[in-house]
Amino acid sequence: MKTEHHILDILQLHEYGMAIGQTLEYKKSCDLFLTLLLKRKNLNAAWIIEKQDAQLLTTYAIPIGNKPQPRVLIKDFEMLDDINDHLILKSFDHLQELTPITLEEGRLAIFSLKEQGYLFLYSKKDNISSRDMAQIQPVIDKFCVHLKACNAFKEQENLLKDLEAQNQELSDYAHMVSHDLKSPLRSIEALLSWLKEDYKEALGAKGVQEIDHIGKHLEKMEALITGILHYSSIDRDLSKQRPIDLNLLLDEIVGVLRPPHHISVEVQKLPTITADRFKIQQLFQNLLTNAIVNLDKPQGHIEIQFENDGGEGHFIVSDNGKGINPSYFNKIFEIFQKLENNSTSTGIGLSIVKKIVHFYGGNIWLESEEGVGTRFFFTLPDTL
Repeated sequence: MKTEHHILDILQLHEYGMAIGQTLEYKKSCDLFLTLLLKRKNLNAAWIIEKQDAQLLTTYAIPIGNKPQPRVLIKDFEMLDDINDHLILKSFDHLQELTPITLEEGRLAIFSLKEQGYLFLYSKKDNISSRDMAQIQPVIDKFCVHLKACNAFKEQENLLKDLEAQNQELSDYAHMVSHDLKSPLRSIEALLSWLKEDYKEALGAKGVQEIDHIGKHLEKMEALITGILHYSSIDRDLSKQRPIDLNLLLDEIVGVLRPPHHISVEVQKLPTITADRFKIQQLFQNLLTNAIVNLDKPQGHIEIQFENDGGEGHFIVSDNGKGINPSYFNKIFEIFQKLENNSTSTGIGLSIVKKIVHFYGGNIWLESEEGVGTRFFFTLPDTL
C-alpha cells in the first residue's frame, strides 16, 4: 500500500512539473499549475501576494472573490519576511486582510516565492501536513523560477510596446517636421529666384553670387531634412517587397547620378534579390555618391560586384579615391558624422546605408588605405 501511495505521489509531482512552463503569460501559468494543485491536494483556495513599494498586493487568486485587492502595509505583516521556504498556520485572524475570500477554520500553507512574493494555499480541513509541504517544495521552487521568467517576459513585451509607440511618434514627428520645414524653404528658394530675375542689375555679380551661395545652403538643408526622414522610416513598411534585378537598378542609379566624365563606373554581374526597391536604391545610390564625392584622382574608377564563395554572398563597392584612416571606420557610419568639412555633405548617407543593411539582417564593413582607395563590403541575407 505504501508503495502505491509513493508511486501516486511521484506521478502527481510529475504532473505538477508538466503544468509549469507551458506558457509565459503570468495568469495562464498560475491557472495551469495552481488549479491542478488545488484539485489534486483537495484544497479550497490559492493566491499570490507580492510586495510593491510599501504594500502587499494580491496579484493572483483562485477563487477571485468579491473583495478588492488588499493593500496592506508591509510593517503590519513582518512575519512574512521570516518565511524562508514554507510555513503552516491554523489561525487566520491576523491574515484576513491578505485574503481575497473570507477564511473559515482550516489550515493555511505559505510558501516563499523569494522576489516573486508569497504563495498561499488554503484548506477548510486539516489536510495540509509538513510531509505535503516538503514534497511539493521543489515544484514550488520551479514554479517560482517560472514566474520570474513570466514577469521578465511581460516587462520585455511592455518595453517593446513602448519602443514601438516611441518609434511611431518619432516617425510621425519626422514627417511633420520635414513638411513644416520644407514648405518655408521652397518659399525662400522662390523668393531668391525672383530677386535674381527682377534685381539682377541692381545686385551686380557679387550680389548674384551671394544669392547663389544662399541657394546652395538651402539645397543642403532640404537634403538634410529628406535624409532624416528617410533614416527614420527605413525599418518600416515591408509591403513593397518584390524581385529586383540589381543590374537594371544600377544602370538607372548611374544614369541619375551622372558621374563626371573622368569617373568610370563598372557594374559586374549582380543577382536578383527580393526587397523594397526604394530601400535598395537608397543603399547603392548612397554608396556610389560617397565614392564619387571622395574620388580625387584624374581618372576615377568605381566597381560594384557580388562574390559568393559557396557560403554567404556579399556585395563590394570599391573606388580608387582618397581612402579612409582605419581609426574612422566606425565613425563614418554614425549619423551626422563627417570626416571633412564638406559643405555638400549631410553626414547621413552612410548611416542610412548601415541601417538598411541591418534592416535586412546583414553586416557591413570596409577596407581602405589612405591615398589608394576604399572597398565597402555588405551582406543582404534576407533578400537573396
